[in-house]
Amino acid sequence: MDNLAVTSATAYHRAAMTSARTVIVDYDAGNLRSVQRACAEVGTAADITSDPARVRRADRVIFPGVGAAGSAMRSLRARGLDRALLDVMHDGTPVLGICLGLQISLERSEENDQQTLGLIPGDVRRFALTDRALKVPHMGWNAVRIVRAHPLLAHVEPGDEFYFVHAYYPVPSDEGSVRAVADYEGQFCCALGVGNYFATQFHPEKSGRVGLRLIENFVRWDGNDA
Repeated sequence: MDNLAVTSATAYHRAAMTSARTVIVDYDAGNLRSVQRACAEVGTAADITSDPARVRRADRVIFPGVGAAGSAMRSLRARGLDRALLDVMHDGTPVLGICLGLQISLERSEENDQQTLGLIPGDVRRFALTDRALKVPHMGWNAVRIVRAHPLLAHVEPGDEFYFVHAYYPVPSDEGSVRAVADYEGQFCCALGVGNYFATQFHPEKSGRVGLRLIENFVRWDGNDA
């Protein structure tokens, strides 16, 4: 294939990714611009929105977040985004949760003793560490180990590290939904996937090339977890 053909194929591929309507859910929970920039790096224009109607119309939804479960849930409910997220989940729209977005997708969080969205059965617990050399929150780079394959984890290699900032971690009811684990005085779920929903406790948008690879996998994903 000559250079012109390669260039044309690349442009076509990027245009196809960009034409899909990808939205980033805005509920006053931070790190939205960094997620938007990461999407742009892989050729996808992602719009930041707090409009439930736009979330429902989207072809793909990114649900990031940092902060506390209680205030996040209040903001989601006030804007009607809790119902919109339930609708896109049920409609089969591909959804990517990140950090707090993952945590409040489960049923309950120990943080603020908060009932959360219930997209995925399970709860969220705070680290209870005995090693005084380890701090809470868990902050920094950590290796991730895949335990069940998923399209979004394609090309993630053993020993690849992602960036974490969190004091709480997900405990899904179904162990079969756990896709990857990390270790912080014990193993914990750091990525889960059920149907059209996939989420990470780590921040792919802050994890360099390996994180961008995961985001690129998401913008190509059709929502099938096989």
